[in-house]
Amino acid sequence: MTGHAVVIAGGGPTGMMLAGELALAGVDVAIVERRVSQERAGSRAGGLHARTIEVLDQRGIADRFLAEGKAMQIAGFAGIRLDISDFPTRHPYGLALLQDRFEEILAGWVEELTVPAYRGRDVTGFAQDDTGVDVELSDGRSLRGEYLAGCDGGRSLIRKAAGIEFPGWDPTVSSLIAEAEMSEEPEFGIRHDSNGTQAVGRLEDGKRVGVVVSERYAGQTGEPTLRDLSRALIAVWGTDFGVHNPTWISRFTDMTRQAASYRTGRVLLAGDAAHVHYPVGGQGLNTGVQDAVNLGWKLAQVVSGTSPDSLLDTYQAERHPVAARVLRTNMAQTPLTRSDARLDALRDHVSELLGMDEPRKRFGAMMSGLDIHYDIGEGHPLLGRRMPDLDLVTAGGPLRVFTLLHDARPVLLNLGEPGGFDIRPWADRVRLTDARYPGPWELPVLGEVPAPAAVLIRPDGYVAWAGEQTDPGLPDALTRWFGPPNAARNPENPEDPDPPG
Repeated sequence: MTGHAVVIAGGGPTGMMLAGELALAGVDVAIVERRVSQERAGSRAGGLHARTIEVLDQRGIADRFLAEGKAMQIAGFAGIRLDISDFPTRHPYGLALLQDRFEEILAGWVEELTVPAYRGRDVTGFAQDDTGVDVELSDGRSLRGEYLAGCDGGRSLIRKAAGIEFPGWDPTVSSLIAEAEMSEEPEFGIRHDSNGTQAVGRLEDGKRVGVVVSERYAGQTGEPTLRDLSRALIAVWGTDFGVHNPTWISRFTDMTRQAASYRTGRVLLAGDAAHVHYPVGGQGLNTGVQDAVNLGWKLAQVVSGTSPDSLLDTYQAERHPVAARVLRTNMAQTPLTRSDARLDALRDHVSELLGMDEPRKRFGAMMSGLDIHYDIGEGHPLLGRRMPDLDLVTAGGPLRVFTLLHDARPVLLNLGEPGGFDIRPWADRVRLTDARYPGPWELPVLGEVPAPAAVLIRPDGYVAWAGEQTDPGLPDALTRWFGPPNAARNPENPEDPDPPG
């Protein structure tokens, strides 16, 4: 039996991002993926929101995606565009980039980190005990992991086999998404009717078209066929435009569900395995990637013995509320994808409201992920929020905050007098950086906040502590998030080396 510290079921965006985070921390991680290559038939998600671009920037790989996609204002509520170009972020925009290309680029990064992948096979079952998980594969092989992460989509076998409930709301609408050829010139563009949103667009090769079309919901459960696609097109346009030779056809609904627990023992869930919803708003892939970044460093510290197993409880505590909010926001948008006199009147009023400055900023921050706030206690307004990517002044020259996070290590950023902090008991885990920042501190929605004397930044880019050099809460924050102090580097030990500068 082959062993790894962590086995990830599913090599989509969430699974690959989690693998990359663990590999950066030196964890032996492997992916099990049913596809023999990263190539995907068709593309589901169509873009990245601002916070996801920031997350990639924190790892030094955002430019790879920006070079392939188109930066534009993609944040929106029920199709009502929300301009975030005036937001205090280095990336006040979204990125139009199809999921298949996103996966290819992300896979390249994961390969650079030498993460092994067991391709062309599925996880068919598992059994966990006090020390690990035995994972059964479809080719008869078994893997042994200390932990198993289910990133295997909305129909997650891992979630079902773990016995984790998946409560929520049953579907009421159904849509087909496809790529195919048409012998007649279709009506390109987007339209709304009483059954939902319909769209036809020409693909890059100039031969095929991409189609999203609603169908009358009647409890469909089987795989969609060309006949289903033809029937749905005729119902909307009165013709199927001679649709033929589909590359792929898929069905999605507005089923909305969330795992009751993101963890049971040594089995964890992330991405669509933990939450599913209608794709309006484009938050699915983005939420999954950010699940992975929240979980990765915590799981790495537990595997390495740096932190106790209880640190994994904060993954559920922080990410479950985020997805619950996404689901409710999504359900609020779904009716507005349809069109009739009453819904059109409602959409007009919502559009007028979102045209006002404060609602635009609030909803823009929510939809782009820039307003995420983890409840980790009272204190400075930065606490539990994303750390801004400031242009710092250091003794070694100018330095961006996100550059400090490229290796996914925590950072104590000292903005006061150099030498004011002694973190030698955590020096093997936390980087201490002395710097200055003369500009104002500004956060989306909140606006300007008081400049802190120092900030403790987690590997996922969120602030774990902010305060003065004399604040007695810093050791507690260091212990809570990055493990107990190392006795071998106790500052009372006269043989202890000088702290790094």
